[in-house]
Amino acid sequence: MAQYSYKDTILKVDNVNLTLGDKVILENVNAEVRDATRPGSVKGQIVGFLGPSGIGKTKLFEIMAGLLKPTSGNVYYGPDKEPAHPGCTGVVQQNYPLFMHRTVLGNLEIAAVKNYKNADERKTRIFSLLDRFKLRPYQDSYPAQLSGGQKQRVAIAQQLLCTDNFLLMDEPFSGLDINMVEEVSEMIVEIANMNEHNTIIIVSHDIVSTAAIADNLWLMGREKDKDGNPTSGSKIKYTFDLLERGLAWREDIRKIPEFTEMINEIRDLFHNL
Repeated sequence: MAQYSYKDTILKVDNVNLTLGDKVILENVNAEVRDATRPGSVKGQIVGFLGPSGIGKTKLFEIMAGLLKPTSGNVYYGPDKEPAHPGCTGVVQQNYPLFMHRTVLGNLEIAAVKNYKNADERKTRIFSLLDRFKLRPYQDSYPAQLSGGQKQRVAIAQQLLCTDNFLLMDEPFSGLDINMVEEVSEMIVEIANMNEHNTIIIVSHDIVSTAAIADNLWLMGREKDKDGNPTSGSKIKYTFDLLERGLAWREDIRKIPEFTEMINEIRDLFHNL
């Protein structure tokens, strides 16, 4: 088992509630991400956020991104507990919304202006990401000329330029073949490990691919009565600490019997979410 220790809380979902009209969507949602450290290496955090369709993941995603105000409660970022607000975290949506009339370089220039006022510093940071994500040959291409995987990389680079340490990703594995899933997984791990405080939260239906790179998993669901009917809004019902289980930071994770057992455990829980 990899040596690790937990330090400060760097993201906290604090008693979030959301009611729209007369419908309770979210009720008493609580969760936190702590800075996990490993001696001799830089390790960021990757949280997998799982749950059935229609359970409220998108609404909590929007609240965490500062795009939707909860009825009560809040989400706090960093050791200074900064409340969630637009721009507090990078957001990579499923359809990769890029400026279609601008080149890859132009899209990244717009994103970088917020955090990099100095032109030389901005250029250095942009070209560093172009190289890291193998996008330098496409810097003068327009989004319509790129593959889906290339557009995703541009969208991620864009968000890394205009935010600090936090990234929310909506269904990053959707529609990808096996090879692309592996490539995207490697890229997410690489981004997380660029800085100890980097924290990536993945909303996904792909349990296996998400769990294979996560160090924590959140499962969202509702309480139900004896007849199986929902009795409340959604909350994070189960959490899995993969570090504690010895199932994080391992390249051979899919081959480990305990990993398969955990996946089966999660799938069984899905029937009651």
